[in-house]
Amino acid sequence: METVAAVAVPAGAPAEDGRTRDRVAGLLLEHGAQSATELAARLGVSPAAVRRHLDGLVAAGRVAEREAPGGQRGRGRPARRFTLTDAGRSAFPHAYDDLALTALRFVAEHGGPDAVRAVAEQQLTGLAQRCSTAVDSAVEEAGAQPVDRAQVLAAALTAEGYAATASAISSGGQLCQHHCPVAHVAAEFPQLCEAETAVISRLVGTHVQRLATIAHGDGVCTTHIPTQRAPRPGNKGAPVSPVPAGRATAPGAPGAGASTLSTPSIDRERTPA
Repeated sequence: METVAAVAVPAGAPAEDGRTRDRVAGLLLEHGAQSATELAARLGVSPAAVRRHLDGLVAAGRVAEREAPGGQRGRGRPARRFTLTDAGRSAFPHAYDDLALTALRFVAEHGGPDAVRAVAEQQLTGLAQRCSTAVDSAVEEAGAQPVDRAQVLAAALTAEGYAATASAISSGGQLCQHHCPVAHVAAEFPQLCEAETAVISRLVGTHVQRLATIAHGDGVCTTHIPTQRAPRPGNKGAPVSPVPAGRATAPGAPGAGASTLSTPSIDRERTPA
C-alpha cells in the first residue's frame, strides 16, 4: 500500500485554492477513486487545473496517487487515479464523540461510575504501554528524575496526537497537553481524566497534580510534577502517611512533611469549567 509523507500546504495558498481542494476531496469521498479527467468534468474546470490541486492534496498527505487497474494505457504515461488517505478522511466531520458518549452513558446507567472508570482505564492501556517503552529508556539513565521522564513522555504523547510539552519550574516540572482527543467526552465523564492522570503518575514515577484540563474549559491540560528530594541523612523517623486523594496537605499544616511512597499517588485539583 502506498504511503504519502504528510507535508503542510503552503500557508500562502489563496483561499479559493483551499475551497477548490476541499471540493476535490469531497468528490473523492463521495465517488471514490477518480482520475484527474473525471474530477475536471465534475468540477467544470480543465484537467490541468485539477492536477494542480491534486498535487497540493498529495503533498499535504490528504490524497494518494496510484496507477489505475489495467496498467499502461497505450502510449504515454499510465492512467493514474486519486483516492483519499486516512488523513484526508479524518478531515471530514464525524460522530465519534456522539458514539462514545452514547456508549459510556449506557455503561454508567447499567454499571455505575466504577464501570465507567474501568472502561477509561482499559482504553488507556495501549497508550500507557506504548509510552512506557520510551520512558523506560529515560529511567535507565543515571540520576533520571521525574521531570526528565516527563520530557520523554511529552515526546511520546505528541506522537500519539496530544501535542504535549514538558518544562522545568522551581517546584519541579509541568507536563502540558495542548490537545485532548476525548475532551468532549471527558467533560461529562471525568473518569477519563482521572485514568489519564494515573497513567502519567505511573510513567513519571511519582505523585502528580492535575492543575487544569481542556475538558473543564481550560486552554491546556496541565499536570504538575514535583521534584523528588532525597531524605536527610540520619532521618530515621517513621514515614508520614500518604495524603488522601484530593488536595495535597498545605506546607506547614499539621501532618505535613516528606513521605516515601511505594506506589505513586495522585493529587487532583479540579479547575472549574
